[in-house]
Amino acid sequence: MTIQEIKLRFGIVGNSPLLDHAIHTAIQVASTEITVLISGESGAGKEVFPQIIHHLSPRKHGPYIAVNCGAIPEGTIDSELFGHEKGSFTGAHEARKGYFEVVNGGTIFLDEVADLPLFTQVRLLRVLETGEFIKVGSSKVQKTDVRVVAASNIDIPNAIKSGKFREDLFYRLSTVPIQVPSLRQRKEDVNILFRKFAQDFAEKYRRPAIKLEADAQQILSEYRWPGNVRQLKNITEQISILEKNRVILPEILQKYLPPEIGALPVLFKGETKSSEFSERDLLYKVLFEMKKDIHDLKKLVADIIQNPEEHSFPEEQSRLVQQIYHDLHPEETAISITQPDNNFKIHEHKIHAHEEIPEESLSLEDKEIEMIKKSLEKHKGKRKYAARELGISERTLYRKINEYQIK
Repeated sequence: MTIQEIKLRFGIVGNSPLLDHAIHTAIQVASTEITVLISGESGAGKEVFPQIIHHLSPRKHGPYIAVNCGAIPEGTIDSELFGHEKGSFTGAHEARKGYFEVVNGGTIFLDEVADLPLFTQVRLLRVLETGEFIKVGSSKVQKTDVRVVAASNIDIPNAIKSGKFREDLFYRLSTVPIQVPSLRQRKEDVNILFRKFAQDFAEKYRRPAIKLEADAQQILSEYRWPGNVRQLKNITEQISILEKNRVILPEILQKYLPPEIGALPVLFKGETKSSEFSERDLLYKVLFEMKKDIHDLKKLVADIIQNPEEHSFPEEQSRLVQQIYHDLHPEETAISITQPDNNFKIHEHKIHAHEEIPEESLSLEDKEIEMIKKSLEKHKGKRKYAARELGISERTLYRKINEYQIK
């Protein structure tokens, strides 16, 4: 089957090259018995890929089951997967078959596989390597013929480093990895998906489909979508139900989009990955704290120069004070320090220590407002071009203008 045929059959919407690559990989591995590990953020649509693999494989007439490993309590996960014997634990009133026994000859999809307890991971590794398992409370080894497709929305290599996931199991699961792109990596698909969901909900609730005004479409595609396709679908449904006007303006759309967190957008050029925003915050905080420390140091040195009799230093520290002053005031070099009776004295020629050091504003908010105003003036109030120069989305600029009440 072609990629387009797969999209039609499984209801996949989008033309992103990253999405097409993931589908192509699933088609290639489907006819084999290779174990597949699907990675991607929550809500990105990972659950459709094991279905593609199963229905295009020789096992397509066998059973298929999806198991959310994170939703099963740790105390019962072994029983769910491998079964148990009667009386093997409190409440085990009768023997029970596990998923690996029930799905014999088919495919089992282990979603959120990184949430499995370590002991269960050992059992799973044995199934993958030998096809053997033992029920809880039994000593009898049983065989199963099951193809495993696993998925995770966390970085498993980091889980390995923290001791929460077995490295040998990771390599056994990820014979072929499939990376499902996040929605922000598929910006060209955002408005296509919105129109698809809007039409679906129009039919479901028997009302005209909502449409986005041009600026609202831009805002929608620039939003970062932390909840991915699932979040977009939920927001489309909310708007479809709650808004009477079927043409959605930017200010209406923004009411349904949670604010983006952790960015200092107007201080940077270009958009980057969300993980970098916290680093930017930290960097600017450090820089401004350094600036404040230098300001305080200048005031301290000035006070020492004004009132030398109140300060006493050893000779080495006196030379250090002199060097600090020279570094902070390179234009004022005619200064020397002597040290009679272990008290330093300052001899000055061209220095005005009594002058107050002006304190600059250290407010990020003031800097943001200043840069927004300059950019808007430069582009004669055209927000689209101002946002592009500031390196932020038009939606973020619109929110900042309202927040700071910039006219």
